[in-house]
Amino acid sequence: MSEKIYIEHNNDIEFTEEYVKVNGKKISIEEKKDNETWEQVAIRLRDAALQKHLKRQYENTIILTGAGSSFGVGIGDKKGKLMSGLWEEAVNKFGYSHLKKFCEKINFKEIQPENETTNLEFLLTHAQLYQYVTGDSDIEEFIKQLRNMVKENCTLKLPKDSAHRKFLRKLAAKKTKYARPKVFTLNYDTLFEQAAEKNGFMIIDGFSFNFPRKFKGTNFDLDVVTRITNKNVLEDNFVPNVVHVYKPHGSVNWIAKNNEVIISDESEDPLMIYPSSNKYESSYQQPFFEMMSRFQQETRAKNTLLIIVGYSCGDAHINAMIYEALSVNSSITIVFVAPNIDAEDQYEDLKKEVSQTGNVILTKQTFEEFVESYPYSEIYSSAKWGSSDE
Repeated sequence: MSEKIYIEHNNDIEFTEEYVKVNGKKISIEEKKDNETWEQVAIRLRDAALQKHLKRQYENTIILTGAGSSFGVGIGDKKGKLMSGLWEEAVNKFGYSHLKKFCEKINFKEIQPENETTNLEFLLTHAQLYQYVTGDSDIEEFIKQLRNMVKENCTLKLPKDSAHRKFLRKLAAKKTKYARPKVFTLNYDTLFEQAAEKNGFMIIDGFSFNFPRKFKGTNFDLDVVTRITNKNVLEDNFVPNVVHVYKPHGSVNWIAKNNEVIISDESEDPLMIYPSSNKYESSYQQPFFEMMSRFQQETRAKNTLLIIVGYSCGDAHINAMIYEALSVNSSITIVFVAPNIDAEDQYEDLKKEVSQTGNVILTKQTFEEFVESYPYSEIYSSAKWGSSDE
């Protein structure tokens, strides 16, 4: 059975152990280099096709990333998990029998057998609605325990070999006259923030630079320059290696205090939109609304590259903004990165856009694989690759 690893308008790439097809036609044996397998040929062709898009100098580069960019990343036993992994952790922490009794009490009938995965998002949604109607304090307490479990599993430390640092370096290696790269991460963890710190990069994240760091949406409009002055010249030079980070679902180090949102490393009750189907309604509250407004604004900018990586398209309001951008912004290019783009029942709407708009590319890669294949413009980089990788 063939495996499709790249989908683009007039450029599909698939392979088996015996051949590679491009747009449904087998390529000749002459295109195969010495000792290459057909899989290696397909990957080489995919990377070449992908880099034609990524090597362009876009005026605006946006990253939208979900759980896939944090999956398996961390130090020791604590590593990033997908939603299925969070359910496994809930079973390990509370016990399946206790979770089953909880589900029975709130009349949640979608709990799966012990050896299968229950949708934690649906469970939390149902529990919150039940608690809202009944005011049951025991239910409220267990919801808090489930949320705390999510927070604990999303409090991750960046390992030395993480792809996040390399990705930020590659993103920042562009002409300073273009807009700063913008990372919209739906993850609660601080891996991108840690990567920027270890790289010596500056982050603009909507919070003030004084302490305590308070959120204010207009902080996203700030930039960092070096001012060179003498008697004849007054010139502002943009400082390199500045990255914007937006967190539309909140963060493990955000807390609400006195009607303000601040960053704190001692957050027992962090400000996060926890997994539930009412995430759409929660996103209308601040500071989440500011983040989503910025995402919509950025996707409408001309000559924009939107890279979507590690995102399973599970948020309807975010999906709506992506497709709206495709309909109103003819100069946007979307690169969608996922390890399962060839699954028949996945990403059908995006696959339709490939043929209809011609500016959507799907590539079968993990976050780490994509980072490795992402081009690095050394001429525009001021980051050093040697000791900073240690």
